[in-house]
Formats: sequence, structure tokens, C-alpha cells
Amino acid sequence: MGTFAAARTAYAKAVTTHPTPLATVGALVRAPDSRVLLVQTHKWRDTWGVPGGKIGYGETIRAALQREFLEETGLTLDKIYWGPVQEAVRSPEFYRDAHFILLNFIVLTAHTQVSLNDEAQAHVWIPPEDALTMNLNTPTRRLLQFYLAHQPLEQLLCL
Repeated sequence: MGTFAAARTAYAKAVTTHPTPLATVGALVRAPDSRVLLVQTHKWRDTWGVPGGKIGYGETIRAALQREFLEETGLTLDKIYWGPVQEAVRSPEFYRDAHFILLNFIVLTAHTQVSLNDEAQAHVWIPPEDALTMNLNTPTRRLLQFYLAHQPLEQLLCL
């Protein structure tokens, strides 16, 4: 069997025995007063993170991000900037075995009235520098550090 055929066979076996990585969206939300939104969730072992979730089949990245935020926080998003792409492979911080491709964004909102669904237990609007002292999950800590290092936001690409 040739190298390509062997690789294809190995890939086919892996896909049938293991689930594929999940594409997700998440965002650090900035309020008009420059505070950022964090949520505490059991899914990430009660650490603090950002709202987000899976991209549905046939759903655009923008639509998934807007849907997830409306469902999880009741917030509408005004301006969306690209953040870092991250990967979480079998993270011990997550409540189950999973492999995520994390498409991260930084978004602006004019509203701060949050209405959480059952996926989060608490929320806080906090200055971003103060957020670094919280018990953050690793992807959120990296996203927050990216945010602080890329001011002003206008230098980033918009979605």
C-alpha cells in the first residue's frame, strides 16, 4: 500500500473510532465602559470563561456567534473583531473528553443587562486587568491576554 493510501486508511479508521473535533465560537464582550463579561460554568469545572458554543452545520460563524450570545446571555453584538484561533484537546478543565477548535472574537455591545440561561451559573462585568486575577479557564486567559495586547481594537479585522 502506498504512503497516501496508508494515510487515508489510518485517517478513515480514526474518524470511525473517534469523534471529529468540534468547531466552536466564543467571544470576549466589551461594554461601553470597557468592562468585559465573564461567565462561570460547570462545563469548565466552575472556572470563569466567555460565552460561546458549537457552530451548527450550515450555520455561518457570525450567525453561530450571534445565536450563542442571544441564547446564553440575551445580549446582541454590535461590532465583531477576530481574535485568536485556539485548540482545546482533551482539556482536563472541560467536564468531558472533547476536542475543540475555538474561533475566538472580541465583540462590542451597547447593552450590559445579562440574562443567563442554564449553561452558566454566574456572570460578572469586570475591568479586563482585574479579570486576569480570576480563576479563568486556559482558553479565556489566552483570549484576555490577546485582547490586552491588541489595543486599540481597530487594528484587528472585523468579521
